[in-house]
Amino acid sequence: MTDSRRRAEISGGGFAGLTAASALAQMGWSVRVHERAAELRAEGAGIVLWNNSLQVLDKIGATPDLQARSMTPPAYETRMNNVIQSQETLDGIRWRTMTRPHLHDTLLTAARESGVEIIANSEVTGATPDGTVTFADGSSAEADLVIGADGVSSAVRDSLGIPMKRERSRDGITRFLVPRRKAELQALEPDTEWDNVIDFWNLDPRVLRVLYTPANDEELYIALMSPSADADGSRVPIDLELWTSVFPQLAPVLQDAAGIQGRYYGYQTTRLEHWTDGHVAVIGDSAHAMCPALAQGAGTAMQNAWTLAVAATAALDAGEDLPAALREWERLERPYTDLAQDKSQWYADTREMAKGNQFTGDSVQTALYNPTDPNRHEVHAA
Repeated sequence: MTDSRRRAEISGGGFAGLTAASALAQMGWSVRVHERAAELRAEGAGIVLWNNSLQVLDKIGATPDLQARSMTPPAYETRMNNVIQSQETLDGIRWRTMTRPHLHDTLLTAARESGVEIIANSEVTGATPDGTVTFADGSSAEADLVIGADGVSSAVRDSLGIPMKRERSRDGITRFLVPRRKAELQALEPDTEWDNVIDFWNLDPRVLRVLYTPANDEELYIALMSPSADADGSRVPIDLELWTSVFPQLAPVLQDAAGIQGRYYGYQTTRLEHWTDGHVAVIGDSAHAMCPALAQGAGTAMQNAWTLAVAATAALDAGEDLPAALREWERLERPYTDLAQDKSQWYADTREMAKGNQFTGDSVQTALYNPTDPNRHEVHAA
């Protein structure tokens, strides 16, 4: 039976916030999601999800909707100067590609169907450890649990004064959603499997990279990487002549990208001293923004959203102290996110992904993690 005394206030209607909202609502909480924008929508282009987040989507009942407009490519292919370095079929690793708007719509539907109250034009300006949330209009609300899922510039995090370190990398990326144009690409390279994810690298004489990711039958996600110091490589709209001179086989889709304004994002990693303070927890980019090398920014956000909901619910069911339960949640769950952050930062710093064969060992430990398995921490607890 729903316990009306359990109330969660969530700042941010992105992947982390909506996942936490659905999970908590399905566990009997009264949940409100506050989004400062006038409408809830996803920023960005495409995304890859791995087992850790796909297991969470299974649990909140969102998988059927997600499957409709997403795909699992045959392989992850890495090329250097258009010479294939590796083709990893990722056997035994569950993964899926899609557009960010599709994932966001899927999570939004799940939240609404779970009974979550979603409020647009509602800006959270801060929170206090006792569970008080303040808003830009001067009002406030009390909650058993407050979640800051409000991005890299999190007002919830900053209001708590949590010590933070931010690392910026030398490279950045511009992302686009364009038509697949598979037939035109096949005409240029008939022997290429254009359903693969293909990571095109060039390091010499100039560092440029295109990550080619089919999102579904009609849409293609391409990410163009260059050092931030490269004025032409990081220009938006893109310098079509430059990019097609280096990647001529991608000319049809680069031409589409050139017609989109785009935005160049520098890679960064955000590390907090702690993720919780009293009745408040921060998740997603608010807590652990990371470089995109392992495609785990959204994945770890969603896994932490789920495990946070489980931990908070279990604590209140048992009559335990919620702040202590949130600290224990972080102790158990954070190592998987820290590992993904560390490895992603290392790949960004070294550009070692250009060598291929990266989806082994600790690079896939977070991807293989199942946050919904109740026995997953037996080793850690020993």
